[in-house]
Amino acid sequence: MNALSRRTYLCTMLDNIIKNALSEDIGEADHSTLACVPENAKGAAKLLVKEAGVIAGIEVAKRIYELVDPSLELVIYKKDGDYVKFGDIAFVVTGSSRSILTSERLVLNFMQRMSGIATQTSQILKVIEGCQTKLLDTRKTTPGIRYLEKWAVKLGGGENHRFGLYDLIMLKDNHLDYAGGVTKAIQKTKEYLIKTKKSIGIIVEVRNLKELDEAINEGGIMRVMLDNFQPAELKEALARVPAEIETEASGGITLSNIREYAETGVQYISVGALTHSVKSMDLSLKAML
Repeated sequence: MNALSRRTYLCTMLDNIIKNALSEDIGEADHSTLACVPENAKGAAKLLVKEAGVIAGIEVAKRIYELVDPSLELVIYKKDGDYVKFGDIAFVVTGSSRSILTSERLVLNFMQRMSGIATQTSQILKVIEGCQTKLLDTRKTTPGIRYLEKWAVKLGGGENHRFGLYDLIMLKDNHLDYAGGVTKAIQKTKEYLIKTKKSIGIIVEVRNLKELDEAINEGGIMRVMLDNFQPAELKEALARVPAEIETEASGGITLSNIREYAETGVQYISVGALTHSVKSMDLSLKAML
């Protein structure tokens, strides 16, 4: 997929996410707003930051407003990826009071979630600052909004792992066990790629040094993912991996020990908690009277 095709694909994905969420929230109609706010009423509201962190989702909010009511106007004071503090105003939206109210919850839900992820990613990166290791997310995301959560990781300074099951082949523990071991799994995968004429990178998860040696000996892989290795074991493993094979550590890595892992020289560390265990940022949309 070329750059233009990918951009079109992602824009369509974003619109589908927003439209589905609006349908879920509005349903038949926003009766609360219709009941008490005049049809022609105009208003303004500010996106108020209520705690420090990395703001994310402003571009998503902009697209929500465009889809809900193209006549709404947005004045943006903070951009995605900016560090913000309590009391900052990210943007002001003006126009139909009804449209502002109907879109309020969705804007906040997405921005609070994305900002929480971006903030947590930024905090972890500060812990491993100075190391060459890159921080990766995983597929442990909220179903239906993976694109937004992985986008938030990028805004926080992290990197994205594979997006789904289609853009990289990852042979994990269950794949290896079902296939009959590391060697057979890699051999079958290489045969599959030849048969299907696919050009997809192969990552192999290994659980011990024996499996690592098998993966290296079979070859034809892009990366080894060293799962649940202790830092000392990880150093020993890294010494065996040839330069042409990338290295990744995962499993059992927390904020308290990630620095020790990064200092081993491993190229990537993947952390599922970037997206599956995160506190949303406190944000409010307040009417301006």
